[in-house]
Amino acid sequence: MDLAPLLLLLFAFTLAIFLGVELISKVPSQLHTPLMSGSNAISGIAIVGALMALNVGESPVTKWIAFAALVFASVNVVGGYLVTDRMLAMFQAKNKGGKK
Repeated sequence: MDLAPLLLLLFAFTLAIFLGVELISKVPSQLHTPLMSGSNAISGIAIVGALMALNVGESPVTKWIAFAALVFASVNVVGGYLVTDRMLAMFQAKNKGGKK
């Protein structure tokens, strides 16, 4: 087994963790909603990658991992949009006396 691709993936995963922690800690709370919408777009990319892995995966393990990635990314996208919608509704003007 060649370790070079595994080390490269481990390096990319470690770099993603470091960048994610730095980004979340430096973003003010007013910008969390746009950041959440951006992370939903990234989960959309994960869904496309999981679908491609499901299509070309040959072993059952690969297909199960791709299916799990598809389910988790879908939950993240749907949940993220629901939370974003709820947060954006908090910024809308409230009705006074039942009239808009």
